[in-house]
Amino acid sequence: MKAARKPATYDDVINAPEHMVAEIVDGELYTSPRPAVPHARAATVASARLVGDFDGPPGDADAPGGWWFLMEPELHLGADVLVPDIAAWRRERWTSIPNVVGIIDPPDWVCEVLSPSTARLDRAKKMRAYAREGVAYLWFLDPIARLLETYRLANGEWVLIATHEGDGAVRAVPFDAVALAMGGWWL
Repeated sequence: MKAARKPATYDDVINAPEHMVAEIVDGELYTSPRPAVPHARAATVASARLVGDFDGPPGDADAPGGWWFLMEPELHLGADVLVPDIAAWRRERWTSIPNVVGIIDPPDWVCEVLSPSTARLDRAKKMRAYAREGVAYLWFLDPIARLLETYRLANGEWVLIATHEGDGAVRAVPFDAVALAMGGWWL
């Protein structure tokens, strides 16, 4: 008989090597290396554009605002400790950014930039955790394939809204008020 493995704890996250991203999903500790340049570039440029247009009080057609954005926040969602590449909360729901390490309020939108070492975890276990916690929108950004997949949560299930490819400008929910040029996201 195989002994049951003890669920991972937050001490496991704290004690992970500094050069690794540590997460707990379904009671299991996952560690991954810091992202490679294509991943980092996609996350940086996509977030810069989104922050420029949407991270602020509600505005006008050119800068609609209404969101708070964070890069690699530590989310404490139930027993899971998740670190998405980018997350955002609607300002109407989150009136100020809390001064904490672990955020317990699920974001309204999450973007996971896919890497060969993290894609399976992102697309399976983390995707299920985001649905369980009621995250309304999820993006998968694949810098190697040059793809953006957008999902909406409906009745606890993810519904694929669109798959965008290449360098063109896209209007991707929930940020479809502004066309986003994907060309700068890729190396």
